[in-house]
Parts: sequence; structure tokens; C-alpha cells
Amino acid sequence: MSFKLLLSWDILPGREQEYFEFVVREFIPGIQALGLEPSDAWLTIYGEHPQILTGVQVKNLNSLNTIMTSQEWDQMVTKLLDYVDNLKIKTVKAKPGFQM
Repeated sequence: MSFKLLLSWDILPGREQEYFEFVVREFIPGIQALGLEPSDAWLTIYGEHPQILTGVQVKNLNSLNTIMTSQEWDQMVTKLLDYVDNLKIKTVKAKPGFQM
């Protein structure tokens, strides 16, 4: 059974350019190297919701636990927090389409 990590956050004001460079050059390749496959990415442009909603998928819960307890995962999250606020991470069973 596949699982998804659902992540949401707000980009820190004034850090938008640096944030997008980090996501493209480091975050996405970094999480893929860990075995997480990006499946969704949403930008909120109106309303009281997190600015960014994204999902990454993994084949099984054991793999997910291994990834989330790794030093590499901690380093990626720590770097992400240099550019974002209100980070939330949730684990769910993967379903097709948008999950929140």
C-alpha cells in the first residue's frame, strides 16, 4: 500500500526568489534521492489556507518511516524552514487526486 506525505507551508515574505531556487535546485532533487516521489503541488492564491500544498508518495510505510527518521530528511526540513513558516506534515494512505 502506498502512502503520501502531505506538506503545507507559507513562504516567508521577502524570501520568495531564494525559496523557489532552493525548491528547484535542492529540495525536490533531495527528497527524490531519499525515495519520495512528488505527486501534487498546489499554490493557494486566494483564501485562508497555506500558501503551498504538496504531496510526495512512497511505496510503503516502512520506507516512509526510514526516510522520516533519516539525517538527510532532517537536513532537508531544516533547510526548508529557512524559507517557510507554518510547516505542517501529515501522513495518509495514498489515493488518486488531491488529498488534504
